[in-house]
Amino acid sequence: MELPATNRMEKLISCFKKSPDAVARLICFPWAGGGSIHYARWGNVLSSSIEVFAVKLPGRESRAKEPFFQNMQQVVDEVISVLLPLLKEKPFALFGHSFGAFTSFAVADALKRLHNLEPVHIFLSGASAPYSETRIKAPKRSDLSDDDFLKWLISIGGTPPELLANPEVLKLFLPALKADLHIVENYRCNEPDIPFLSCAVTCFDGKDDIPHDLQAWKSITSGDFTVRMLDGSHFYLKESGNEKIILDYVTKQVETSEMDYL
Repeated sequence: MELPATNRMEKLISCFKKSPDAVARLICFPWAGGGSIHYARWGNVLSSSIEVFAVKLPGRESRAKEPFFQNMQQVVDEVISVLLPLLKEKPFALFGHSFGAFTSFAVADALKRLHNLEPVHIFLSGASAPYSETRIKAPKRSDLSDDDFLKWLISIGGTPPELLANPEVLKLFLPALKADLHIVENYRCNEPDIPFLSCAVTCFDGKDDIPHDLQAWKSITSGDFTVRMLDGSHFYLKESGNEKIILDYVTKQVETSEMDYL
């Protein structure tokens, strides 16, 4: 049975601050294993001209009982089927970190191809472009044993040590993380021959993270392309100083792009 639109919306999106008068929306996609709360909080911080929608995937938070998605197409299909009417209604921007950067890209690609819709800005964080050599050659992590997987997890940082020390909590956390990595590692797409977008694209990354091929993202757009490196490793965006820099930048970019849009 198909859920009513409002219920489907509430299932997919965390929105802490409804802003019906907002001039634009920022749709945020989680990192691997991540929930929606980190981004949903941004709604309380950003100016009321931007409404924040944080995407909540199956297998976590209020969707804990649902089976994980197996591939990127399932993510894209759900996001577009629920959000399409809203995306047609007013300007929107996309933000994604790590796995979320891939999801943002896949959603933007489908929106353009199938509905001729474009965001006003895409913010991609902590990830190589999916078609770049760096990404294709990256070791597969989702097949590792739990022990080896944990060692790798500790090495990239960003996971609270108290979480890693609690086997019960870990049991809940690892499956979501592995499921998302499985999607990333099996996601294939070709580098666009010609840019399919014309909106601005900004890449953020932590200076101490493993090097990502950020320049490869340039081929998705004919619009402005900017790279901003911030202090910190893979989860640099969780640090409050960096978060402030990102949110100030996002606000400025989205608000200015609206001027052009109108």
